[in-house]
Amino acid sequence: MSSLADFVNLSLAPFSWRRDLGDRLRSGESPAAAILEALAPADAEGQLTLERLPALGRRALDRAERDGAMPVTWADPAYPPALKHIYDPPPLLWLKGVPAVLARPMVAIVGARAASPSALAVAEQFAGDLAAQGIVVVSGMARGVDSAAHGGALAAGGATVAILGSGVDVVYPPEHAPLAASIAGSGALVSELAPGTRPLQWFFPLRNRIISGLSRAVVVIEAGRKSGSLITARCALEQGRDVLAVPGNVLGGRNQGGHALLRDGAKIVESADDILDELNFGQECAAVNPRRGSAASEEQLPSREGRVTDPILACLVPGELFDIEAIAARSGLDPAQLLPRLVKLELDGRVQRAGGGRFIRLDRSC
Repeated sequence: MSSLADFVNLSLAPFSWRRDLGDRLRSGESPAAAILEALAPADAEGQLTLERLPALGRRALDRAERDGAMPVTWADPAYPPALKHIYDPPPLLWLKGVPAVLARPMVAIVGARAASPSALAVAEQFAGDLAAQGIVVVSGMARGVDSAAHGGALAAGGATVAILGSGVDVVYPPEHAPLAASIAGSGALVSELAPGTRPLQWFFPLRNRIISGLSRAVVVIEAGRKSGSLITARCALEQGRDVLAVPGNVLGGRNQGGHALLRDGAKIVESADDILDELNFGQECAAVNPRRGSAASEEQLPSREGRVTDPILACLVPGELFDIEAIAARSGLDPAQLLPRLVKLELDGRVQRAGGGRFIRLDRSC
């Protein structure tokens, strides 16, 4: 039986040695045996030895305990099965938040750090719509599209997972500390790097394989020709995941990378429904989403003519104005869930936004 200490120690081994670690663990090799080969007598730089490793491992565990983080090892039932089967899986994940969220269906949303306002709006809306359907939104908590995706999922009352290029107790960028706390409240902060690890440039491309490895698909929203999002897309393709891309403005070159993905065969998506349809998520989402599943669920209600209608439309009187609070009271939905769904209904031409944050139903069918 492999111990937690063995996995912690193995997670500290040099990244340059780990390329075949997945095959070795899957073949039944113990982490203790893997450590012996990795570090006997020392790594290439002579900085890490078998003698020093136990003390470093204990230090990582102590720091995680102080910060409220937990280790999830390769042998732990909570370790995500999808990630376990990629070519180079982490032997251990450090997690701060809700471990059970790793068992739910996930979709990654990634894109430019210096994103346009329209790309930020798309990321927020897509993430909110996916989260409202029970999908966990995965991203990297970077500035731009990543943070918009996390924020959209949270605003919809859903869960989101941030994969960090630092230890889970080191927030980067620093201004995202409130966002990190919110993510950990209902989702999770995750890293393969030991607590206390500072963000270094080369850690971020490495974490991209975890973003894609956890996810059923990677959605790219606005990526330049040299965007880090393209690394995530490449990892997704190598791992057999779907790559989806949002078309954007051809002026300014902001989305040249995204358009290159589309030319190379990535699926075009223009809404969260496109993503759900592409991945056939319907039944799976209903099973994990606590807001779905009953005959009188919030998603669909029978109308007086026997047709199925949206519960928000069902509680609106055509031609009358209603604010968010009134709609929440009539529909029984949380206000945090309403806005992304009202936006979708607005785009579908079913409601119209009026002044003062009020909405009006446009059609007269019940």
